[in-house]
Amino acid sequence: MHYTDVAIPLGHAWSSPFARWQGSLAEVSSLDLAVAVTTRALADRGVDPGRVGGLVLGWTVPQPEIFYGAPTLAARLGATGVSGPMVSQACATSVAALHAAAAAVTAGGGVQLVVATDRTSNGPTLSWPAPSRPGGAPLTEHWVLDNFARDPWAATSMIEAGEAVAAEMGVTRDEIDDLTALRWEQYAGADEVRGRVLVPVEIPGRRGALVVDADEGVRPKEREGIGKLPPAHPGGVHSYAAQTHPADGCAGAVVTTEALARELAGGAGIVRVLASGVARVAKGRMPKAPVPAAYAALRAAGREIAEVHAVTTHNPFAVNDLWFAAGTGIAVEAVNRSGSSLVFGHPQGPTGLRSIAELVETLRQRGGGLGLFTGCAAGDTGAALVLEVAD
Repeated sequence: MHYTDVAIPLGHAWSSPFARWQGSLAEVSSLDLAVAVTTRALADRGVDPGRVGGLVLGWTVPQPEIFYGAPTLAARLGATGVSGPMVSQACATSVAALHAAAAAVTAGGGVQLVVATDRTSNGPTLSWPAPSRPGGAPLTEHWVLDNFARDPWAATSMIEAGEAVAAEMGVTRDEIDDLTALRWEQYAGADEVRGRVLVPVEIPGRRGALVVDADEGVRPKEREGIGKLPPAHPGGVHSYAAQTHPADGCAGAVVTTEALARELAGGAGIVRVLASGVARVAKGRMPKAPVPAAYAALRAAGREIAEVHAVTTHNPFAVNDLWFAAGTGIAVEAVNRSGSSLVFGHPQGPTGLRSIAELVETLRQRGGGLGLFTGCAAGDTGAALVLEVAD
């Protein structure tokens, strides 16, 4: 999907720190988190909520009152009278939300605000009446845990998908651990990028404010230590260090025309949003999907993989990036230079947008250039975005 005249003001894509599962944000509604983070982000960037012409809200885990999510969030942010779609596409939600915003901008929607927010902690248990079952017992589903455990199309779990791709590649445990340690080293050396992207969480409370100003739950992944961990799946090559951890967080971006983006950036430059792409692969082979999604986005943008200056990925398993390197010819060291969801965690909806914001800052450090984000999503799907940082 190709976009014309769609841009983000440089510096106007952000993320909260991500908090570990059942950690500091476990009892905070993701909508309340979105209000706190987005209000701070807009104020820090001098964006008047009154200029917002539309809101796109991305989420994957239901929260109380989510039925009214988009218009209520807009009103709480000060954009009274504004609404827009709510988007939910598992781990592809950030790309889908940016696509919806780009479509609105192209249709004359002016300034679009994208907010992606999720709380995997304390996910709801849904109950459907089933009076014909024995004793009238209802059908139930734990929204988070049951869906982590089983893809209904492939009848496998997510970890089984990762292990299946690793087996097909002939990947060794050493290769998996080497990639994991590399991603930790990249994350540990990227304080400057995170400093430009992360917006602290500050939520008032009766006993004082709840403050989260750094990623919570990140564990060191030094090579020697992770090599001693047992496999997470019997006979597998991924330890718990070699897969992401569920988390809570929020991310956002301002999306508009190039002219308005330059105005809002105040001379800092713009990020041209060029194209997005989606793809599906064989069922139960989720880690493979980012490669065809990346090529689909590049084709839509009229660009080649050799033109790309920086890449970030959503990589819930280490094998994702090994497959990406094999499929694109891009060395693993050249990808995720500021870290990735393998290290900082995965709140689902906002994960991709955080990686996109870090991609922008990585390109800004080098003076601009073409960037690619790609990642997998539930089952066998991938989604990608091509952007360009310019003066």
